[in-house]
Amino acid sequence: MNTEALLRDLRGQLRDGGLHGCLLVRDLHTGDELGIDPDTPLPSASLVKIPLALATLERIRRGELDGATMLEVSPGRITAPGPTGLSRFRHPARVAVDDLLYLSTCLSDGTAAEALFGLTPPAQVADMLHEFGLRGIIVRHGIREVAETPGLRFDAAQRHLAHALAIDAGTSGRGHRVPQLDTTRTNIGSARAHVDLLQALWTPSAIHPEVARRVRDLMAHNVLRHRLAPDFSSDATTWSSKTGTLLNLRHEIGVVEHSDGQAFAIAVLTESLVPAGTQPGAEALMAQIARTLRDHLRQL
Repeated sequence: MNTEALLRDLRGQLRDGGLHGCLLVRDLHTGDELGIDPDTPLPSASLVKIPLALATLERIRRGELDGATMLEVSPGRITAPGPTGLSRFRHPARVAVDDLLYLSTCLSDGTAAEALFGLTPPAQVADMLHEFGLRGIIVRHGIREVAETPGLRFDAAQRHLAHALAIDAGTSGRGHRVPQLDTTRTNIGSARAHVDLLQALWTPSAIHPEVARRVRDLMAHNVLRHRLAPDFSSDATTWSSKTGTLLNLRHEIGVVEHSDGQAFAIAVLTESLVPAGTQPGAEALMAQIARTLRDHLRQL
């Protein structure tokens, strides 16, 4: 199948699966790439925790922060309760900055991330991205603002109502009545912008090599592996990634490194058109489309 026909078929599969998808796959050695709507900006959700980790580690390298510094974190005060890590704690905890990085990046712990944003505010994270030549990701606020969505106002039996609002309350200009989904107000990035970030972390760039190595190591130990990992993990590959989930948004960015030396940066950003929180079929479809793009790119 030629590339044009393939992309047309994949768009149809996404549509039939109730997804609007923005994807990009790039060969990190040749620069060749293949994607679907890769320049459309979408809310970043927890993908913003990668720029946060990058900025925090760079400040540690410069001596502005000490990774061993202990912070007292009070669950419930910093951000709305989440599913993992400190977000589930019932009592205050003293945690080192280095360990907050692990919790924020590998467990997607919102409470840990908000503590790190307290050290390096969103505007400073954004400035550091610009310093590294990465201008496609916009960081406007921390995790508290991301977490406090209308979904918190519904119990589990009514959670679909929040998803219906997320699907139906948007505008043609990508504004939204839900602030966390309004691209003019929230943290955003396109598939291309996130692939550019991955390339800067995996290949020589303005980012210091030790900082890039530490971010890569955090992503390699991501424990949330239900989305793209099943299609990119094997004995002959390494999959390093970060997920992002918010109402009807399901994202994942990552790099698959093959034992033969090939490496591909992958960004899959999606909006579901189905008002349901649990959609394993959508997760599987995301991975299937991304792998098909990767496989086709390898054959070109």
